Amino acid sequence: MLSYQPTNQKSGAKQNELKRGLKTRHLTMISLGGSIGTGLFLGSGSAIYSAGPGGALLAYIIIGVMVYFIMTGLAELAAFMPTSGAFSTYATKFIDPALGFALGWNYWYSWAITLAAELSASTLVMKFWFPNSPSWLWSGIFIIIIFGLNILSVKGYGEGEYWFSFIKVATIIIFIVVGLLMIFGIMNGGHAIGFKNFTVKDAPFHGGFLAVLGVFLTAGFSFQGTEIIGVAAGESENPSVSVPKATRSIFWRILLFYVLAIFVIGLIIPYTTASLQSDNIMVSPFTLVFKKAGLAFAASVMNAVILTAVLSAGNSSLYASTRILYAMAREGQAPRFLGKLNKRGIPVPALIITTIVGMLAFLASIYGDGAIYMWLLNAAGVTGFIFWLGIAVSHYRFRKAFVAQGHSLDELPYRAKLYPFGPIFAFIVCLIVVLAQDYQAFLGNKIDWMGAVAAYLGIPLFLVMWFGYKFIKKTKVVPLEKCEFEINK
Repeated sequence: MLSYQPTNQKSGAKQNELKRGLKTRHLTMISLGGSIGTGLFLGSGSAIYSAGPGGALLAYIIIGVMVYFIMTGLAELAAFMPTSGAFSTYATKFIDPALGFALGWNYWYSWAITLAAELSASTLVMKFWFPNSPSWLWSGIFIIIIFGLNILSVKGYGEGEYWFSFIKVATIIIFIVVGLLMIFGIMNGGHAIGFKNFTVKDAPFHGGFLAVLGVFLTAGFSFQGTEIIGVAAGESENPSVSVPKATRSIFWRILLFYVLAIFVIGLIIPYTTASLQSDNIMVSPFTLVFKKAGLAFAASVMNAVILTAVLSAGNSSLYASTRILYAMAREGQAPRFLGKLNKRGIPVPALIITTIVGMLAFLASIYGDGAIYMWLLNAAGVTGFIFWLGIAVSHYRFRKAFVAQGHSLDELPYRAKLYPFGPIFAFIVCLIVVLAQDYQAFLGNKIDWMGAVAAYLGIPLFLVMWFGYKFIKKTKVVPLEKCEFEINK
């Protein structure tokens, strides 16, 4: 079983245990920063272009509600049973060890490949300023920085993520304030923009239901990373207090940072603007709005902000994948040497292995034609929604088992609202996104089989791990009466 066990805060964590070095402010910024990245700074423009401002808003609101239910369910689990192996451990205890095995490796793989993707993105960001510089130079520098933050201590990761997230949050707040001042004519030469861009042809909705469905996918990918708070719960000082506190305001932060930002962009920039669908920082919707406000240095500033978003994602990728690998090793679902800790409570073997895999995947992206890397990245694309599905089902089964064994809900440090609607709604929305992620491949006269295979590759890989482990280990679904509610040594 997982070796993490809550310890007395005054005496501190034992040497062979993860250290409780994350404070509430760290968890709050981790949960907040996890959902703010290039998906908002660059992807929001293409969402508005394809579905119109109203369609983009609707899609982000629905996915935001789904993420809220995922996070409150995870908070209920993590506050009661804090563990750095959140997804694999909860699925193992409340559903089926085979599912826990598949979810754990699925999550590790997803973030290890994401680390490689962020290294690739960092080189593109730096070439904005240094166009003739070699890619390996910047990727090497940034992997050293990220590795250093993670190997020093868990507090090093927490502090790094705190300041990365602070920069992103400050930028969005400034953006929203500037945008609102422009809309009401205060920063636009006295000319109020108003709501005219919501009333142009085919606005506010454009492209119908399928366009909104397409934005579902974009919005879902943008929000991935919020669940890292569940991984970090096992190393927080007081998870029963800090996890619920960091989770309670997630819905309102999503509403503020995503919905309000998209609302501002949709009001200021007509959805018919072709440059909205570009991923070039020069025509990022944030850059366009700042330029309209008369800020000539907007592109350089936004490039710097996007760099912090990339480093934040890389930092979180390495942390999350390392901790899930450590937890699985302690559960006997990964090689046991990966479950070893150093004196500072850092799972160094798991950290080194994950870093190497991330670097190898990155090298595969810059040498040769990059085909191997693209297949790896496509296989990882759907994984976020798969482990969200796992969280929803784990929460549903946890509450059922808790009541079935005679426990009172008053024993829970934090209780998710609207149960069982919350996990059921989250499950249905995630399932729709998983199954419809590349519906375009099946439209038209000829089916794009190569595109479909690339998009859905992660699903059969997950099923092979799940049923392969189930067949070898002969596991069964855990009866509600036998579900365990403790993290033992």
